[in-house]
Amino acid sequence: MHELSVTQSILDTVLRNAEAHGAARITSIRLSVGELNDLNREWIQRYFDYLSAGTVAEGATIAIARTPAGFTCHDCGTEFDVELSAVDSIRCPECDGRNCTLERGREFYIEDMEIEV
Repeated sequence: MHELSVTQSILDTVLRNAEAHGAARITSIRLSVGELNDLNREWIQRYFDYLSAGTVAEGATIAIARTPAGFTCHDCGTEFDVELSAVDSIRCPECDGRNCTLERGREFYIEDMEIEV
C-alpha cells in the first residue's frame, strides 16, 4: 500500500509544476522506476485517478519506464546490468568478482509530463 503515499507525492509535484507553467490540464506523466523498486503501475494509476479527481491532473495517464539493476565491479571497474532474478548472486561478467556495488535500479522519479495550456 506504499503506492498511495508515493502517488500522493507524484500528484503534489505535478500539480506544483502545472501551476508554475500555467497548465489548464495535465494529460500524461512519465515515471522512471528502477527494477528493484516494487511499485506497481496499476495501483499507482488507480490511486492517482482517485487522488487527482477535481484537479487539473484528473484523467492523466501514467506511464512507467523500468530501469534495469546496474552494478559496478570494484575489482575490474566493469559496469553491468543484472536480471532481477539474479540480483541475489551478483558476479562480475568480466572477472567473476563479487566486490560489486549497486549503481542503479532503485531510482524513482518523474521523467516528464504533458500539459495543455
